[in-house]
Amino acid sequence: MVLRTAFTDLMGVRHPIASAPMGGTAGGALAAAVSEGGGLGLVGGGRADADWVERELTLVTERTENPWGIGFLAWGATVPVLELALSFRPHAVVLGFGDLRPFIEPVKSSGTTLIIQVTDMAEAEQAIALGADVIVAQGTESGGHGARNGRSTLTFVPAVLDRAGSIPVLAAGGIADGRGLAAILALGAAGALMGTRFQASLEALGDPYIGKAIVEAVGEDTERSDLLDIVRDAGWPSEYTARTLPHPILDEWRGRGAELAVDEEAKQAYHRGVERGDLPPTPVWASEAVDLIASLEPAADLVERLAAEAEAALARAAGRGSE
Repeated sequence: MVLRTAFTDLMGVRHPIASAPMGGTAGGALAAAVSEGGGLGLVGGGRADADWVERELTLVTERTENPWGIGFLAWGATVPVLELALSFRPHAVVLGFGDLRPFIEPVKSSGTTLIIQVTDMAEAEQAIALGADVIVAQGTESGGHGARNGRSTLTFVPAVLDRAGSIPVLAAGGIADGRGLAAILALGAAGALMGTRFQASLEALGDPYIGKAIVEAVGEDTERSDLLDIVRDAGWPSEYTARTLPHPILDEWRGRGAELAVDEEAKQAYHRGVERGDLPPTPVWASEAVDLIASLEPAADLVERLAAEAEAALARAAGRGSE
């Protein structure tokens, strides 16, 4: 069985898998490895500055000739940095989380595939109106940032599919093994965008404690909150919260976000704690699917294994056993 979908045809990749453009984690090495494995590797441009983008995109172009892309947070990115990224001729640009309109024309005029990530139906409608070539429908099981008042992947993805028509839809949120990939393909999605699973890969950027923490965690450990954004003055719009592993700030300030927002001494104490090593240097963004992640692996191997697992799961569901 070959998992051929509208997404694999559009992007020219072997497998209907994309790695999420995770800020601080998805650099050029990770994106290149995913692309070499047959998926679509995405660099996490986020709010990155021009030097970072240039360095990581130079790396990805040196390491793969397969399709790759880059993602940006609309609320924090700038058009000049987007245009710099486009000069490297990515095969796709992912936009989400904020006012996308300033970024649409540069992407469209470059001929680059426009992928828009959405967290609710209003954003899905906007993505359609803006001419998205691919839509990513993100459920609240996802690690990192998503809708404060969103929906689960299982119900949100079909709703977006029903509105998207011929636009390919990728599912995101709580997908970390081949069974999850098979499930969203059965729903009608054209593939999966996976974050936490690739955060626990050998090529991911960041402190090694992050991958270790993900491997050791279970889904019940994760919590969606805005407290870690508030204490860090991270600037995220209030409509988005983030799912993370446990953190002392969550225990200390749960239910008191408004109080924390105006407590400058508490914020300074947090930064002093990070500097001393008493607190983790960064939150560990993690989805509810951490139970399904048991090891750190090379990203290219992960792509191949996930695709093979999905093929086997779909074959079982069709009553064909391991054929």
